[in-house]
Amino acid sequence: MSHEQITSMTLTQVADALQRRDIKSSEVLDACLSLQQRVGASLNAFAWVDTEHAWEAARRCDAIAEKRTPLGRLHGVPLAHKDIFAQRGRPCAFGSALYSSQRFAFDATAISLLSQQGAYSFAGLNMAEFAQNGTGHNSHTGDVHNAWGARYISGGSSSGSGAAVASNLTFASLGTDTGGSIRLPASANGVTGIKPTQTRVSRHGVMPLSFSMDNVGPLARSARDCALMLSVIAGVDEADKSSSNMPVSDYEAMLSGDVRGLKIGVPRSFFFDGASAAILAASEDFIAVLKSRGASVRAVDVPLMDAIHTYGSLVIRSEGASVHAENMRLSAGAMTAHTNAKLFANLAIPATYYIEALRRRGPILKTFSREVFSKVDVLVAPTVKFELPTREESDVELNGNDAGQFAANISDNTRPFNYLGLPAVSVPCGFDSRGLPVGMQIVGRPFSEGTILNAAHAFQLTTEWHLKSPLADSFCKNPSVALATNS
Repeated sequence: MSHEQITSMTLTQVADALQRRDIKSSEVLDACLSLQQRVGASLNAFAWVDTEHAWEAARRCDAIAEKRTPLGRLHGVPLAHKDIFAQRGRPCAFGSALYSSQRFAFDATAISLLSQQGAYSFAGLNMAEFAQNGTGHNSHTGDVHNAWGARYISGGSSSGSGAAVASNLTFASLGTDTGGSIRLPASANGVTGIKPTQTRVSRHGVMPLSFSMDNVGPLARSARDCALMLSVIAGVDEADKSSSNMPVSDYEAMLSGDVRGLKIGVPRSFFFDGASAAILAASEDFIAVLKSRGASVRAVDVPLMDAIHTYGSLVIRSEGASVHAENMRLSAGAMTAHTNAKLFANLAIPATYYIEALRRRGPILKTFSREVFSKVDVLVAPTVKFELPTREESDVELNGNDAGQFAANISDNTRPFNYLGLPAVSVPCGFDSRGLPVGMQIVGRPFSEGTILNAAHAFQLTTEWHLKSPLADSFCKNPSVALATNS
C-alpha cells in the first residue's frame, strides 16, 4: 500500500486495517512522517514532531499485533494533537514563547484514554497563543495556513488541527473549544469537528482558557471518525471534578444514517443575519439534503440571543483575564499583539457583569431549551457567516481595530453554544466564492451527541464534501499545500 493510499484513509478505515493486520503501525507512521516532511512547512501546522518516541510506539504496537492479542480500537494509529494537551515528557507551549521549554510529567486524561485504546502521538500542532483567537494568527510560532489557500486564515484556536487533518497529515486530532475553537478551524479547512456537551469530556491536563466554557473534542475527516474519537475520550474523570458521570454511548454504533422523522429547526434570526450569498446557498443545500433523507424542517425563533451573545463574551473574557493575570503583570511584552489585544481590555470588565452572566446562565439555558427543543430535535446554522478573509486582512498587528473586529465576530455563531453548554458539530457542506470550505453546525440538546453525529453522518452518506482533499482535488482553487507537494 502506498503512502498516499495510507494517509488518505479516514480514521476508522486505518483503525480497521490495523485491526485486520492488513497494515503495520510502522507503515502508517512512515506514511504520516513522509507527508509531514513534504508539506508540513507549507502549512506551518506543526509545533513539534517527536519521531524517536513515535517509532518506539509503532514498533511496540506491531509486536503486540503479531501476538494476536485483543487490540484496542485505535491500536497502532499515530495521531497529532493541539499543543495544549499535557503529554508526558513532550513539549507543551500553548502556542506561546513564554512556555517553549515547558514539559509535563503526566498525560492529559484525553491523551491517556486514546493511549489505552492503542493510539500514540507523533506530533503537537500549532495553535493561537493561549487559544486566544479564532483566526489562527500567531506571530511567535507563525500563522497556520488554511489547507485550501495559504493566504487565508485557518480558523482558531485549534488552527493546526484543522489544517493538518484536512491535509491528511493526521487522521484525527484533539482540539479545544471555548468560543468555537474546534468548529471554526473545522469549517475553515473542510473537516468535521464536534464540541461536546459541557462536562462530557475531561479537561484534566489541558490549559484553561475559560474554565466554565472550555471543552475538549475531536477534529477528523468524517462524522464517523469523530464518533469513534468521542466514544474513547468521553466520560467521568476523578481528576476533573467537573466532568459528568452521565453514561457514555457508543457513538459510532449510533450512526445509522436514518434521520426519518428528525425535526430540524432553522433559526429565524441572528444565525443567518448578514450571511454572505455563498454561505446562504450552501446552507440551503445542506438543509435540502437532510430533508431529502426524511427529516422535517421548520423555522424557529431563538430566544434571548442578545443576552446569550453578550453573556458568553463576558464569561470568556473575564475568565481568560483571570487565567493569565500573572502573565499580563509580568510578561506582557513577551505575548503576541493578538493576545494582548484580547486580554488587557478584559481587565476593565466589572465583576458584577461577570457574576450576572454566570447567574443568568442556567435560566437562559432552560428558556432556550424549552422554546427551541420542545419544537425541534436539532438546530442548524452556518458555522461562520462570512467568507474567510486573508491572514493579512485579519491581522490586528497590521490592521488594528478593523481586523480586531472581524476576529471578534468570527465566533458569533459558535460562542452561543459554549455559553449554553450544548453539543454542536461542524460539517463541511460546500465552498465559497474564493474556493474555501463552508461549514454548517448541527446543535442538539445536552448529551445528544449521538443524535447530532447521526445527522452529520446522514449528510455525509449523501454528499462528498468531507472527502474533498486540498492535496489532490480540483476544488482547490488557491495557491496552497497542493503546490508544495510538487516541489
